[in-house]
Amino acid sequence: MVKHQPLQVYERQLCLSCITGIYGCRWKRYQRSHDDTTKWELLWSVILLFTFSLLLIWSYFWWEADNDYNEFNWFLYNRSGEWTDGTVPILATTAAGFTYIAFLMVLALCHVALGQQLNLHWLHKIGVTAALLTTVIGIISVTQTWEQEWDVIPISFQATGPFLHVGALAAATALSWIVAGQVARAEKTIFQVVVVLLYLSVLLGLYVLPLYLTSPCITDPSTLKPRPEVFGHQGAPMLAPENTLWSFQRALQMNVSGLEADVAISVDGVPFLMHDLTLRRTTDVGKVFPDREKDKASQFNWTDLQQLNAGQWFLKDDPFWTVNTMTLREKNLTAKQSVCSLEQLLSLASYHNSTVVFRLRRPPPEHPCYATWINDTLQAVQKSGVPQSLVMWTPDDERAQVTRSAPGFIQTSLEKHSPEHLHRLGISRLLLRYNQASAREIAEYSRNNISLTVYTVNEPWLYSVLWCSGVSAVSSEAPHILKKVPYPVWLMSPNEYCLMWVSADLLSFAVVIGIFILQKYRMSGMRSYNPEQIMLSAAVRTSSRDVNVMKEKLIFSEVRNGGSAEELYEEHGFDSYSGQSIRQ
Repeated sequence: MVKHQPLQVYERQLCLSCITGIYGCRWKRYQRSHDDTTKWELLWSVILLFTFSLLLIWSYFWWEADNDYNEFNWFLYNRSGEWTDGTVPILATTAAGFTYIAFLMVLALCHVALGQQLNLHWLHKIGVTAALLTTVIGIISVTQTWEQEWDVIPISFQATGPFLHVGALAAATALSWIVAGQVARAEKTIFQVVVVLLYLSVLLGLYVLPLYLTSPCITDPSTLKPRPEVFGHQGAPMLAPENTLWSFQRALQMNVSGLEADVAISVDGVPFLMHDLTLRRTTDVGKVFPDREKDKASQFNWTDLQQLNAGQWFLKDDPFWTVNTMTLREKNLTAKQSVCSLEQLLSLASYHNSTVVFRLRRPPPEHPCYATWINDTLQAVQKSGVPQSLVMWTPDDERAQVTRSAPGFIQTSLEKHSPEHLHRLGISRLLLRYNQASAREIAEYSRNNISLTVYTVNEPWLYSVLWCSGVSAVSSEAPHILKKVPYPVWLMSPNEYCLMWVSADLLSFAVVIGIFILQKYRMSGMRSYNPEQIMLSAAVRTSSRDVNVMKEKLIFSEVRNGGSAEELYEEHGFDSYSGQSIRQ
């Protein structure tokens, strides 16, 4: 019986097998390659990198947009007519897509670090394409329907910029291991120079980036303005049905300084609180008046409005996922809420000495109160007995007449104008969306004694940025959350930030230099050979049996490239039948 020696004896490389297997479905060693990556696969690597960058921006956008999730859901409701939390599927798909693409990016970097050829499997190519198209469609959709929300990115950078800079610097420093390895392995000087220059340019840009970062929270703590007042926007709509008495009572329990509401006018001239144009979302109008479900809210009289329940929808839809935190008593109170009139709100505010700001919606031209809506509202305010100094008046129509009738009102504008123009109109307060005033404009209004209230502020990071910017007050749907922010979340002195910045740069530079030296030392003397040829070069230090095994592996590699097995065996000094060396 003739005994044959095994043709191939390989070391087990489980980690490398997993990397090449998952990325390109190359599980066997002979499927792996140290050859240069093809241009087609390089293109897919660029597409993967672009998709990762785009998903990173998209994920960051939705991470910071959590302040306005309710606003987004309201946009969806206006389009579809059904109330759903549209952020849940978006967040789930974004998290899944980003995790998947980030995982592929890590595998690709591992291939580069190990000198393996990039060869993305066709299933992954389909996945990358799907992730890219989905993200692009999402970005286009947001731009068309919610364009103003993109402003959240530069605003959030004021809070997260210094820390994102440190994170980006750490990532770039870690990549120096791969860059240094590529430079050390490369044989062409021009390639080495280009790679080093590109990498150093990126690194230098990160080193000096803080020169262009501006944040109102990088300031001397002794110059910090007083804590902004908090107004309950529609009360406390995360804890109780919006624009109901119970919602405003809940807001007052959170020590708010003021209350904000949306006001419409009924057919018989009664101002009442309602945010939507119709009653479908926040009342049971479909049950009480089935044939009038889609009618405008202002087309109902006050008697009909009082028959509607304005609280049960909150328990059913649970728009903020807070119903399970409510006690039985709170649920009972919620279920009994009705449509609230402006007079009832003002009476409650007067009792608690709380400021009230309301946005009055003019009824349509065919409405009986179209011409008298200002007088009807003034009468309701005067009837409530609230002190004029607690009322922030916002409508621009007939403002001069209102000033004469109620000189104690706090004249407030919903439009951004210069301080000089506001003073000419007798306006002392502004109510703007938080993205409508920059830090410079906020400081200018403050210098000219114009108090600025911004809406809608629900997240501590945004509240902190606006606090450092110097706003007077914020309107919030989450006063229970802002109540727990006694001090800005991100606040450091310029000297502290400078120390953090310089220390991070110096540490990064030292680590990068050390890695380049280490990689050059590791790669010194190595050239781009077939792995089996590299192992054969050490034959003088290897046992005879090991040398034979190495030769067999080299022969097997050359057979794959088209050589004759018998000729190659004889050429390398092997008996083609027994596998034994004939040159002992």
